[in-house]
Amino acid sequence: MSSTRPAVFSVAMLAVVGLLSSCGGGTGSAAGAKAADGKPVYGGTLTYLEHQPPTCLYLPAAGFYPNGGVLNQITDKLTWQNPETLKIEPWIATKWQVNDDATEYTFHLRDGVTFSDGSPLDAAAVAANFDVYGKGDEKLKLPPAEFVNNYERSEVVDQKTVKFFFDKPSPGFLQGTSVIGAGLVSKKTIGLPYEEQCQLKNVIGSGPFTLAKQIVDKEIDLQARKDYNWAPPSSKHQGRAYLDLIKIIVTPEDNVRVGALTSGQADYVRYVQAYDEQTVKGAGFTVKAEPTRGVNNGLYLRPGNSILKDVKVRKALQKGTNAKEVVDTLFTENYPQATSVLSHLAQGYVDLSKELVYDLDGANKLLDEAGWTRGADGTREKGGVKLQLGVFVAGPQPLSKQTLELVAQQWGKLGIKLEIRPADAGTMAVDIKDAEKTAVSHSMVGRADQDVIKSQFHSKNRDVILSTDKKLDTLLEEQSALADVGRRNAKVGEIQRYLIEQGYAIPLFEEPQVYGVAPYVQGVAFEAVARPSFYSVWLNK
Repeated sequence: MSSTRPAVFSVAMLAVVGLLSSCGGGTGSAAGAKAADGKPVYGGTLTYLEHQPPTCLYLPAAGFYPNGGVLNQITDKLTWQNPETLKIEPWIATKWQVNDDATEYTFHLRDGVTFSDGSPLDAAAVAANFDVYGKGDEKLKLPPAEFVNNYERSEVVDQKTVKFFFDKPSPGFLQGTSVIGAGLVSKKTIGLPYEEQCQLKNVIGSGPFTLAKQIVDKEIDLQARKDYNWAPPSSKHQGRAYLDLIKIIVTPEDNVRVGALTSGQADYVRYVQAYDEQTVKGAGFTVKAEPTRGVNNGLYLRPGNSILKDVKVRKALQKGTNAKEVVDTLFTENYPQATSVLSHLAQGYVDLSKELVYDLDGANKLLDEAGWTRGADGTREKGGVKLQLGVFVAGPQPLSKQTLELVAQQWGKLGIKLEIRPADAGTMAVDIKDAEKTAVSHSMVGRADQDVIKSQFHSKNRDVILSTDKKLDTLLEEQSALADVGRRNAKVGEIQRYLIEQGYAIPLFEEPQVYGVAPYVQGVAFEAVARPSFYSVWLNK
């Protein structure tokens, strides 16, 4: 179990309380509305505290969780992935057809849907979106989306029918139409260059909320769109959102977010740290730990590094990492120890726990065999080179600094020095792409589809290991083009085994998104990989 600490009211806390008070938020005010017999009511302002400010909001590049807290409210998708069953359900598309080899998809759209600028969400708009998502646009500097594979072209059949063609099977495309990066935006937005699409003011969606105000990196106010009436058919709530306004306030300090929640200054917060969970529960608030169903939180080793090019060294690091100690020391039961590269809830998961046993003696033996001997200071050396590796603290990952510090202690027993650098280092943007300077990456990625493994490891996607392994790329491309679910899952299993065998991955734990919620906040909901949806939220005050 994790250690706990009391919430501390600091200067930062007082500043945020002042901000909340000046905004009129944080009280769950429902503008005089009162719940009758537990039935939802309309009105009120929700104050939501976010750990980090949003980054670029160009949809295909917007998977960062703080982005999702905004984009989930202002954009809709062709389809909805039910977070309970993971089945793909209608949303903007009422129905669809897929040919046998998953190279042609036809979507039929609902009537009357418009973007917030009044333009129609019709087949032409959908085609314009996915032509960019599928192929990018070099002139506008728009990269393609990682959730689209083998895209060839679109065809507008009629105003309410759009067809997509792929040059190879693309079985992940249907689920891809439901993910955060597949949010639909107006033709005006999708035609802008990258730098302009990154800006929230330029993102024109069809969602239940629209932008009312933004103080960059500090606050975003979203107001309900009164004419919204196209939620997924399976949603019990239809029509406009219950809330009038959402105030998203960036609050980096953990104790300030929790203190604001438990003192009544905020209604809903993201990124409750493990050591704060009991504080939130003890104050009578709810902790929601939602699974992300993808590539686990772990350390990913880069074979392009001159030290890590030796598989024996990578395997030694894998054997010498005690994931159980990390979980037991820093986290709670909401963070299950990883048993593979993928979460046990991920599609295609295989249990590789027997291959991930902590083995200090085995790790030392491998390093000895690789020719690394201990120097006078205890650090291993070879040919005059110290066995020293660099890693950056991962800002989005919970307790990344503490996790890396504990791993550094474990590796120290092997004679390995892990140099931990702050996430805001001035050289980070450049150095993190250099395997020599940044040998290890601390990361994860959520997506409820087999293609999540391609997103993380393919050399043309996130490429977390800065891959030089052509076999790995081939395996990833093969799984993304297998139309048969059984064969596709088997290939995903093969990839997981390969990543562990090659020592590319050191899985630590299954990372949830953890939220704290006031007891009067009702209708709390999330999409399939734990980003919040505020559409059905209402305040029972």
